[in-house]
Amino acid sequence: MQLRFKTAVSSREYVSQQAWRSAVLERCPLHPNGGCSFERHGTYARVDPPGARVPRWYCPEGHCTFSLLADCFASRLTGSLIHLEQVVEQVEQAESLQVAADRIRTDDICLPGAIRWARRRIQQVHVILGILLNLMPKPLSGCQPTVTDFRQCLNVKWVLPQLRELAAAHLAALPSPIGFASRPLHNHDHSRQIQHDKGPDPPPRMS
Repeated sequence: MQLRFKTAVSSREYVSQQAWRSAVLERCPLHPNGGCSFERHGTYARVDPPGARVPRWYCPEGHCTFSLLADCFASRLTGSLIHLEQVVEQVEQAESLQVAADRIRTDDICLPGAIRWARRRIQQVHVILGILLNLMPKPLSGCQPTVTDFRQCLNVKWVLPQLRELAAAHLAALPSPIGFASRPLHNHDHSRQIQHDKGPDPPPRMS
């Protein structure tokens, strides 16, 4: 089970400071009144940034592990929430998903792979933004489910880390990349309603 590690450090600072060492989970979430053998259970590595580790704990009686994910990181995706937001912003502002993916990709990633990579991220972000529009209608009144609109509504530079803070009480039920729900929501009609429509990708140029 993943839980929130509330911290203001960036992903780079998290690694340089080895911030996982200072993470504390005082009580077992399954046995808040005690009575179990709850104990720290090492760490596991994040792919990006290199060197990042996530602390975890284990309840033998509940047969369950718990990890604390720092606020700077996206859940169930590699990298930070800020980097993810930068990717989504580029896709939102590009002429098409293909154009954005071509700009984002590195030399060792082919264009179809970059398109799949970018599509997965923008879909996940737009789904969670649509959910939060319904969950928090007052501060987000008039917003569209895009990071650009959310930034303007909340008057912040980076909106995804701010949304994890605002939705802190609901993280266990919310999907990635902000929430920690173990499985994504499968309401396809709802997803289509809030999906940002970029239109079809242009056909490849003929040589």
